[in-house]
Amino acid sequence: MSNKNVEMMRGEPEPAVKKMAIPIMLSIILTASYNIVDGFWVAGLGPAAIAGIGFVTPIFTLLNGVSVGLGSGATSSISRAVGARNHEMANKSGIHAIIIFALASILITTILLLVQTPLLEFYGASGESLAEAVKYSTPLFLGLFAFMFANGGGGILRGEGDMKRAMYAMFVSSILNFFLDPIFIYILNLGSAGAALATITSSLGSAIVIMYWILIKKDTYVNVNLKNIKLESKIFKDILKVGIPSSLETFITTISMSLYLIFISSIGGDLGIAAYTSGQRLYLFAVLPLSAIGIAVSAVSGSSFGAKNWEYLSRTHTYGTKFAMFFGVLFTSILVIFAPQLALIFAYTPETAILLPKITQFLQIASLGLLFEGIAKPSSFMYQGIGRGTTSLIWTIIREIVCNVSLTYLFGIVFGLGLVGIWAGLACGRACAAILNFTYAKYTLKKLKHQLN
Repeated sequence: MSNKNVEMMRGEPEPAVKKMAIPIMLSIILTASYNIVDGFWVAGLGPAAIAGIGFVTPIFTLLNGVSVGLGSGATSSISRAVGARNHEMANKSGIHAIIIFALASILITTILLLVQTPLLEFYGASGESLAEAVKYSTPLFLGLFAFMFANGGGGILRGEGDMKRAMYAMFVSSILNFFLDPIFIYILNLGSAGAALATITSSLGSAIVIMYWILIKKDTYVNVNLKNIKLESKIFKDILKVGIPSSLETFITTISMSLYLIFISSIGGDLGIAAYTSGQRLYLFAVLPLSAIGIAVSAVSGSSFGAKNWEYLSRTHTYGTKFAMFFGVLFTSILVIFAPQLALIFAYTPETAILLPKITQFLQIASLGLLFEGIAKPSSFMYQGIGRGTTSLIWTIIREIVCNVSLTYLFGIVFGLGLVGIWAGLACGRACAAILNFTYAKYTLKKLKHQLN
């Protein structure tokens, strides 16, 4: 199985991107179902619980993003080794990646537990919503290692082109979460904490499955042998030069989300926060297929770059962009046309019915930015694939801070358009940044043509 995956990555880029993107797409959609399922069950606990989880959402995004980011570092390093036909380097990258996952889990968990209450208060949580937020966040922080090894281990598998088994692990995790949520939240009467515990337990199941394949069954292309480890700073740097910027991208996104929450809280209070976080769950869910295509582009780009094949690298970016644009148009249409029906997922009780028009409005305006995400995702992930994680980070800063935060503040606060202005600022910011990112990616490819040929 593993050798076939490796040969696929070294072959024609278009079928490689397509074959890899579909299982990744299913995998991360299943992962994202955690948030959707949690939101559905927590909705029965009332607006305070919804708002409380909403305040934790940026931190949850950061936790998940760091694990995915470090996994991206492993994917890039391993895929470039695969393209260069350097099996020994691929093995070393896998070993060093696992060490990084363990150290990062310990460090980040410790920091977050120390700052969680003041951090949530900074976002605007107080009173009952703060209490609910703490109930939800504490188990998530303690269970960070589960996310780290599930998403990071998936990055190792993706580096060698083994997308299907990463998907199978996520399938197991999602099924667990689906059944555990109502049990922990209502039957065991754990409320918001139950939703977090269900997510952690489910993610741990995925991590165990992936680590079993890599460390015990040992039927992966990357051979991880933790005995007689020889640590090499060069390999740590190779993984982290993509992994750290990729993780920082999530940090930048978290900062921007925090600022949105401050803007929204000042305009619409807890109801505005609940509307944003509910609608944002659906928006992020719609972005996932585009991210899946981007991850496939990253792996195939890394292999093409490692093989010094500029033609395949260029074709990978072009096909990935077309593929992602198709899904961007499709999901934008669904979110806009069926906004009232989709809003009912988070506003189905008498207590939360007041959120229905606000969530609908968010979906019909903010979702328009999704039309342009299709040309941005493949470009950003291509940078990661060729080992230029800092370039991807810079474009995240441009999108989130320069464009999104500036325009949401301008439209919502300065122009006094309120929540409508915030939603419009998000759509316009994403569109502007995406067009600029795509243009720069094409410029980068032109420069690489002389370097690789």
